Amino acid sequence: MKLRVLGIGTALLVVLLLVCAGCTQPATPPATPTPTAISTPVPEQMDIVETAVADGRFTTLVAAIQAADLATTLSGPGPFTVFAPTDDAFNKLPEGTVETLLQDPEGQLSQILLYHVVPGKLMASDVVQQTSLTTVQGEPLTITVQNQTVMVDGAMVIITDIETKNGVIHVIDSVMIPPA
Repeated sequence: MKLRVLGIGTALLVVLLLVCAGCTQPATPPATPTPTAISTPVPEQMDIVETAVADGRFTTLVAAIQAADLATTLSGPGPFTVFAPTDDAFNKLPEGTVETLLQDPEGQLSQILLYHVVPGKLMASDVVQQTSLTTVQGEPLTITVQNQTVMVDGAMVIITDIETKNGVIHVIDSVMIPPA
């Protein structure tokens, strides 16, 4: 009788060890969620203005584009390359500058905004091959590269190659002012 008990005990121990050995196996990955009917578009499906709005760092730029009535153009087929100053870049301007520019949106504000736009889709690898680029505003931007830092008319490019369906955005740390 004792042999049987030991035999059953040993068998139970072996089964228990086998079950526990299975516990060290990775869990089955969770099922992929079913996509919902409403989804956020990827940047390549959004135009330049939609991408800037969705990003959240360009609220001043977007407000200026809308005030200057340039949203339709920058939402059009393009392609365009936009050197986009962040809200922090606009905050570097002297106090009251943005408000003053917004009072005459079709004047100097429009010229400043168009100075940030280059016709065509120029990725970062294209930009660094240039020494200047002619803007939609008509004036050239000076491109310099030093120690892997790309400067566009004195503004540092801090993020590159945000692709959109009608061009590309490169983020800069300053607002560029066209020559008088």
